[in-house]
Amino acid sequence: MYQARFIKDIYLGHFAKQILWFGIGFFLLFFLRYIKSQFLFSYSFYFYLLGNLLLLLVLFLGKDINGAKAWFDFKFFHFQPSEFMKIALLLYLSKLLKEFCRQKEKKEGKFILKCTIVTLIPSLLVFLEPDTGAILFYGLLLLSTFVMAKIKKRWFLLAFLFILLFGGTFLYLYFYQQDFFIQLFGTSFFYRMDRLIHFQDKSSLQLENALTTIGNAGVFGHGIKKEILYVPEFPTDFVFSLSLSIFGFLGGILLLLCFLILNLFFVHCFIKTKTIEYKAFLHGFLYLFLFQQIENILMNLGFLPIMGIPLPFLSYGGSNMIVYFLCIGLILNMKKS
Repeated sequence: MYQARFIKDIYLGHFAKQILWFGIGFFLLFFLRYIKSQFLFSYSFYFYLLGNLLLLLVLFLGKDINGAKAWFDFKFFHFQPSEFMKIALLLYLSKLLKEFCRQKEKKEGKFILKCTIVTLIPSLLVFLEPDTGAILFYGLLLLSTFVMAKIKKRWFLLAFLFILLFGGTFLYLYFYQQDFFIQLFGTSFFYRMDRLIHFQDKSSLQLENALTTIGNAGVFGHGIKKEILYVPEFPTDFVFSLSLSIFGFLGGILLLLCFLILNLFFVHCFIKTKTIEYKAFLHGFLYLFLFQQIENILMNLGFLPIMGIPLPFLSYGGSNMIVYFLCIGLILNMKKS
């Protein structure tokens, strides 16, 4: 973030704000260690309701940024409800899983329907923003819940066939009925889809400059205050490219090693945890954390579509960072329980 201020004037305040987000995050992390985690699971339904209310309000009161109404603007900072919905949804799905596992006669159909509806409500609300990335995250949490519940394989097969049918219809409309697609989903969503599908188009300024920056970084990088190629979303979506341009391939290896250590720590916590809702929470968290790393890094390298998904703890932004600090605070709380 310190280097970003030398790239463009709009990034001047990013360094100070990022320090502030880290400070708030660490405070919440240690604060959560003194709250009983069972309390949060007990009231998870109310957190879920609050999250949906905020997602609804942002559609009317939110600020339009890059064609999406996904943020509340409080002058000094932006607040993104879809990020905080991740933790509310994860807590509530974990609670539903615990109730399902305690049933003497497990009714899989009822459990699957309930979890699907619970996930669809916030997904539809963020679709209206639109925020494609958030929908993927909510879907991952739903998948994690079903995997943990050990539901019969036929349900996964039915889900796959449904996704295949829905996805096929969706793509048919996009490629062959574009006028109807735009009438149905709107122009903004059509162009978002266009960017996703044609993500390897080398006319993309972001991707082309990001790859050039990585290629020219060398072993040790360009260092601080050096002039580099401009990438429109350097501090957020393309922060991995920015990091490599400063610290080079050696810095990139160290960065990946840090993520590996964190991932192994969370896997260790998951293995050691015995309580079902704690285990479900950790399982869902791992899905989110790993997916976000893989998507962002491979997106920077041109192997996956540019979807506006930040790199945890590195990309600029308070909402995503604070949510992950809250999750880690809960995990540390569970670890000592």
